[in-house]
Amino acid sequence: MEESFEVIISSFLKDQIGLSDNFLGTVLSKDLQGNLLQLLLEKQLKTAGIGQKERFVENKLIRNDLIYWLDRKHHDVHENTFFDFMDAFVKYLNETCYTGITSYEFHYAFYDTGSFYKKHLDQFKGNNSRVYSMIMYLNEDWQPNDGGELCVYPFGKAQNIAPLNGKCVFFKSDQLEHEVLLSHQPRMSITGWLKSDA
Repeated sequence: MEESFEVIISSFLKDQIGLSDNFLGTVLSKDLQGNLLQLLLEKQLKTAGIGQKERFVENKLIRNDLIYWLDRKHHDVHENTFFDFMDAFVKYLNETCYTGITSYEFHYAFYDTGSFYKKHLDQFKGNNSRVYSMIMYLNEDWQPNDGGELCVYPFGKAQNIAPLNGKCVFFKSDQLEHEVLLSHQPRMSITGWLKSDA
């Protein structure tokens, strides 16, 4: 587990973007993908929006994905296994990098064919609690012409990251602009933020 943590931390320190090809492991990734597909079948996913509280709006010209928030209150064995894993990662991150992370939030994200999310930062105006962004992909057999890449802009230069199954992306929420390019196939992930109340 710690080896997986070190991979993503080391690449982040080098390139502003942490990358791991199999962060959650094959079994947990498959279980979470199954959860997401079942929630989709049950029509539990909701249209995502932008902004927070009174500034929250749905704008399908900016983003048109569907989401479902993970929560221990769901008493779902796979969600709780995921949270246990993230607890271990946050503990390791705080102990080795002194990041001061105190909480997190994660949701499933489903981009249907033709979906996208325009360039943005992951921090709300007037609220800087989000410190690090994380995206973990759940797409088996993803092909280069399927689109849906995460386009990030480290050092001002565009870099595309394919949403390959098991891949995790980690970056500073307030520093790295990014966007989800047009997806030509249904695209699935868990997306979230490590937060600090300081």
